[in-house]
Amino acid sequence: MKARLKNNNLGLFLSAGILIFFILAALFAGYIAPHDPEKANLELRLKEPCREYPFGTDHLGRCILSRIIFGARVSLLVGLLVVSSSFILGLAIGTLSGYYGGWLDEMVMRIVDAFLAFPSLLLALGIAGLFGAGFMNLVIALITVDWAGYARLARGSVMTVKEQDYIKAAKGLGAGDMHVILCHVIPNVISPLIVMATIGMGYVILSAAGLSFLGFGVQPPTPEWGSMLSEGKTYIRSAPYIMIFPGIAIMLTVIAFNYLGDELRDLLDPREKKDID
Repeated sequence: MKARLKNNNLGLFLSAGILIFFILAALFAGYIAPHDPEKANLELRLKEPCREYPFGTDHLGRCILSRIIFGARVSLLVGLLVVSSSFILGLAIGTLSGYYGGWLDEMVMRIVDAFLAFPSLLLALGIAGLFGAGFMNLVIALITVDWAGYARLARGSVMTVKEQDYIKAAKGLGAGDMHVILCHVIPNVISPLIVMATIGMGYVILSAAGLSFLGFGVQPPTPEWGSMLSEGKTYIRSAPYIMIFPGIAIMLTVIAFNYLGDELRDLLDPREKKDID
């Protein structure tokens, strides 16, 4: 494991560095942003990048750099809320379904299949349109379409683990179902879900940006990367930097989470381990 980590340390540290940068920017946005992200000044509208405004200003004269910094707070918070909620919900449902089997497993898996049958972004768009635009509605829409993948993965892992000898031994010693599930099953099935959650963070941030771009997510003037792209599309020819910089922020964050997830998969999957001298 250590040898493989050394072989891939450049990409791993780079992706981790990008994520740490955005996390710190989100946490300390109020201290490092050079300007008020929501303050409009029409006299400064569409100002090209310069020393005072490194990323330029948008159509309302707002500092794009400041809006990207504060937008990191919104995008990462959406990702954290959606992934953590989907992770817990999917793990609980998938574990119970796989452990008990029978009619419960059949019913749960048909529900999961129904959610997975629809294109996730299209389903999220429909749910967001039903509930209306807004931060919490965006989070609810993404959780609704995201939990099913975790449930299916957890259920498949539990179906394998529950047949192991140590599970049968625990039951033979009189351990109850909840004790077996919490102390023996979940610790042995959680690794692939952690990998899925890491990669899923990038997907959720991208989906949230897409919904906001279409007007079903976080609403202006709150800075959010997807809504910034939507606001800048009108000026794609005259002021392309309005879309370029938030687009780069989305791209870097998604790539970093995907790469980190790939590395975690290699490190946590026993089948990937190789002895390297």
